[in-house]
Amino acid sequence: MSKLEDLLAAKGALLADGATGTTLFDMGLTSGDAPELWNVDEPDKIRKLHQGFVDAGSDIILTNTFGANRHRLKLHNAEGRVKELNAAGAWLARDVAEASGREVLIAGSIGPTGELFQPLGALSYEEAVEAFAEQIDGLIEGGADILWVETMSAVEEMKAAAEAAKGRDIPLVITASFDTAGKTMMGLSPKGMAQLKTEFACTPAALGSNCGVGASDLLAAIMDMTAADPDLIVVAKANCGIPEIRGDEVVYTGTPELMAKYAHMALNAGARIIGGCCGTSSGHLAAMRGALDAHVQGDRPSLEDVLANIGPLVSPPNLEADAAREESAAEGAGGGRRRGRRRG
Repeated sequence: MSKLEDLLAAKGALLADGATGTTLFDMGLTSGDAPELWNVDEPDKIRKLHQGFVDAGSDIILTNTFGANRHRLKLHNAEGRVKELNAAGAWLARDVAEASGREVLIAGSIGPTGELFQPLGALSYEEAVEAFAEQIDGLIEGGADILWVETMSAVEEMKAAAEAAKGRDIPLVITASFDTAGKTMMGLSPKGMAQLKTEFACTPAALGSNCGVGASDLLAAIMDMTAADPDLIVVAKANCGIPEIRGDEVVYTGTPELMAKYAHMALNAGARIIGGCCGTSSGHLAAMRGALDAHVQGDRPSLEDVLANIGPLVSPPNLEADAAREESAAEGAGGGRRRGRRRG
């Protein structure tokens, strides 16, 4: 068994970390800069990032390597530093984890390439596999315990990352961002995500959702995933409440109390790994740690429960359009009329 499986077996549910980007902006990162360069240029600030999450009780911390693939780094003339920046990012996280005196797992963060796949764009599947493999080499060299592929939208990109992870003898986690009327930008539904598990070259240890729009939208997504596969180990890593535009800033409105409620509801919905994404500070995580430690399993929430306790959906599903697509597909296959599925 992997360290991830061992820790899940021992604790039942795990707390992941919070926001990397928004926390680093508070430390002085400028919009347009590559946060991954700080793994070498500002290592003490990256240690501080991780230390805050460890002190708050995180069982899993993600490396500062979300955009550390050759395609994103070329925007900063750093495409030749992929292995260096990933290894440094994993090593910094491991340094903090090992000093904690308890088991804290290092998840090597792997984000999208930022490129469109053929035929919509120029990136081939083989090129994506090569880019992810290069990043994975650095993360493993730095001591990552998990390969954590996150904020994905396209099925092809998830499959390319899984192909690159094949044979690495390290667990793979994949999370998608369901931010477009209940689906990813490329049209993948949470139910479809759950059904993909057996189609990857390297079977993920866990699937789930991160980022997106609001915490309610993310809870609705993971409820769909756990309904589709109750045995699936599901990750819920929501943004901190509902984002609001205030001038030139995006402000996340979630309080520690709200995020504690979200953690309880995610556990009741069947998630096993809970964390926060954009706007989630160490203070929010401390409240979530308390929620996990005090949690008594309750009834599975309905969508109405989520809306009442966490807030409205920011990007609700377009049920009429989904129903029309299902009806069109059924008629094309010679089938009868099909009803659109309701959430919750």
